Amino acid sequence: MKNRKSSNGIAVVALVFIVGFLGVVSGTLAQTPEEATRRLWDTAFINSGKPNNKTKRRTRARAYRIATPNIPTTGVDGDTVVGVTLWRLRRSTPTDSGERLIVHEGREAGQWLPERISPDTKLAQGDRLRISVEAARTGNLYVIDREQYADGSLGEPHLIFPTTRTLNGNNQVKVGKLIEIPAQEDSPPYFTLRRSRPDQVAEVLSVLVTPAPLEGIQITDKEQQLAETLVATWEKQWGTRVGLLELEKGAGKTWSKEEKAAGADPTKALTSQSPAPQVLYYRPNARSTEPVLIKVRLRYGYSGTAINRTSR
Repeated sequence: MKNRKSSNGIAVVALVFIVGFLGVVSGTLAQTPEEATRRLWDTAFINSGKPNNKTKRRTRARAYRIATPNIPTTGVDGDTVVGVTLWRLRRSTPTDSGERLIVHEGREAGQWLPERISPDTKLAQGDRLRISVEAARTGNLYVIDREQYADGSLGEPHLIFPTTRTLNGNNQVKVGKLIEIPAQEDSPPYFTLRRSRPDQVAEVLSVLVTPAPLEGIQITDKEQQLAETLVATWEKQWGTRVGLLELEKGAGKTWSKEEKAAGADPTKALTSQSPAPQVLYYRPNARSTEPVLIKVRLRYGYSGTAINRTSR
């Protein structure tokens, strides 16, 4: 009798295990590659104007337009793509949807609503901005800021990320990890745009993703000035012929719970179903073993004096 009960118990356990295993396998097989992995680069997402039945469902949710038609989208290694979203903050209202950013201003706490903006948006002095960056591979992130003037010249380059004040100096990136600059816990958690002189037309952010940490760069508690010759070398080696795709109908969308959670907690990763970056930067024929440098221009609108337009 004891042996029969024992055999029955083993059989039940085995049956439960098999059913559970088959459920896991069937669930895994039912997932599409897009649902199983966060993938930034997929030519099916590029809006050619003629989506077929196979790609129609995917492009409806994540369709990108080519913003640089002179730079081909062929020969792109998906691991080298960089996703960037610019957020402009405005005071939230009771009827707003989307996640708020709580900002402590003196003794009071204000609620601000981050909204996506196009990279071509003309900005004004006093605008409060945030930037989120996502890489398609494991590596390290660096962000350099330079002022641009009406004659096309640039100011001195300053490394504004990483610093030990943001994420304790951790600048590692990986698939699905969202890096926010400034971080949500920074004070304040946004940049405020201010012209340093009347002829300043833009802030130029150079976003650099490297497979390994850059030699000679020490992470400190504040931004640091870099040698112009060094930055020029990086741009020549890793920043030529960079194209971009912009998410259609993305500008104006508000901060989602997933983006807020992923930005606040480095252990949380975005999935294939999470909101896509507003802009994808790509460099044809770049190898996954080499760094990629892309430029994000924050353009000022016109002021009292005429300002020449600058090209991307």
